[in-house]
Amino acid sequence: MKRRAELCGTGRLIFLFSIRFEDTALVTYMFRRAPEPLDPILVINAYARGIFPMADPRGRISWYAPDPRAILEHHNLHVSRSLRATMRKRIYEVRMDTNFEAVMRNCAKREETWINASFITTYTQLHYAGLAHSVEAWKDGVLVGGLYGIALGGAFMGESMFSCATDASKVCLVALVEHLKARGYVLHDVQFWTPHLATLGVTEIPRTAYERRLQEALRLGCTWDE
Repeated sequence: MKRRAELCGTGRLIFLFSIRFEDTALVTYMFRRAPEPLDPILVINAYARGIFPMADPRGRISWYAPDPRAILEHHNLHVSRSLRATMRKRIYEVRMDTNFEAVMRNCAKREETWINASFITTYTQLHYAGLAHSVEAWKDGVLVGGLYGIALGGAFMGESMFSCATDASKVCLVALVEHLKARGYVLHDVQFWTPHLATLGVTEIPRTAYERRLQEALRLGCTWDE
């Protein structure tokens, strides 16, 4: 049997999702509105159900399952002529997982952000557990762009990206897509559609379709490293 629970997020987003009775701990945690630390295990359990957390300016955590859901089909990735030129010049050195926390902290440096200290602590723990990863652009020994996300089975859930230099984050995205394709990942979640992401090839699918593809992806034994 299943019971339905309603999650009220910040702003005007309200979503319904199905949970099993044994998921009581997850639901209890999600309904807490106090600015408390994120539990890494519950965060991963949420991702496995198509749900992810975001914090408001007061540190209160809300949980989201957008409908429709934004994804990047790897064959749709759009690489502009200028980006190709940047890549040919090899302006940036692309690395993976060399400074995960620094990537998160740079992603959080904006006027409005859902990434607070609790998120940085929890996702860094997930990084050390081999579940959260970063792709980084370096120039002259300085981190100038990057992105990070969660990898589960054959799914990668992109969280955020930043850029302090022209095309730095886009170079990281191209490197990420090549990496995921090479290792057999079949679902690349980017959560919400934006005009900027659309220029890179991001599209939307119904939540039900996303959840089906997520469950299929979770059955795969993809590994981040060779």
